[in-house]
Amino acid sequence: MHSIWKGTLSFGLVNIPVKLHAATEDKNIKFRSLDKNTNAPIQYKKVSSETGDEVAKEDIVKAYEYGKNQFVILEDEELEELKEKNDEKSVDVIDFVNLDDIDPIYFNRSYYLSPDSGGSKAYALLRQCINNTNKIAVAKVTIRSKENLAVIRVFENTLMMESIFYPDEVRPASDVPGVPEETNLSAKEIKTAEMLIEQLTTTFDPSAYVDNYRLSVDELLQKKLAEEKDIAKPTGKPTEQVTDLMSALQASIDKSKKSKKKEDTKKKRVKKAT
Repeated sequence: MHSIWKGTLSFGLVNIPVKLHAATEDKNIKFRSLDKNTNAPIQYKKVSSETGDEVAKEDIVKAYEYGKNQFVILEDEELEELKEKNDEKSVDVIDFVNLDDIDPIYFNRSYYLSPDSGGSKAYALLRQCINNTNKIAVAKVTIRSKENLAVIRVFENTLMMESIFYPDEVRPASDVPGVPEETNLSAKEIKTAEMLIEQLTTTFDPSAYVDNYRLSVDELLQKKLAEEKDIAKPTGKPTEQVTDLMSALQASIDKSKKSKKKEDTKKKRVKKAT
């Protein structure tokens, strides 16, 4: 498992060199869009909404839209300066709280923390203390230039860090339309529903749940491949892309030679004819 970055986990005067690893992965099956007439992949170009012309990478700038078609431009140098100021790779513990105090709506992404060179003992100490006190740590960490709020807990003998949303990033539940305030429910209705919940109650086993749609799509793909059915290949010749400067120069020279040779041949024919 490769690490995303190396840094320091600090609580009090204790500093633990750690490595950060992604704890989850996206298993969704990704599709490409093809031209159904030629089976060639569709390319998406960046074009100006005003002229419709394609815009070169070096001519694209970042901007924030503060009003309808009103922008404030941010230069790459300005953003890079801010990035350098806020790119310290450290996990700073602020508080220790009870896990039950944090509603699951705040949880965002999960990461594993592993000890880096020389950090094993301090790592084990923090893990043991979190287990003994049944607490979790609240910390701040910068990931990809964004300062995140996070919690650190123990998961299967490994310290896990989960980034959580700031309070102003969670939309108020009171804004959800159509939610009933109070509804007259009979005691019989409530008792029957509670009995159903009791019958469906079990011990949580993650392995019992699967993504049936993804498995069905994968099964369909494997079947098509095995039967060599609906296999798409571009009907035209692939476009050669010259990416190397020397290759581009050589191609230009060769093209110039061919053009000159044709022109000389044409001149000779005209001369003979006269």
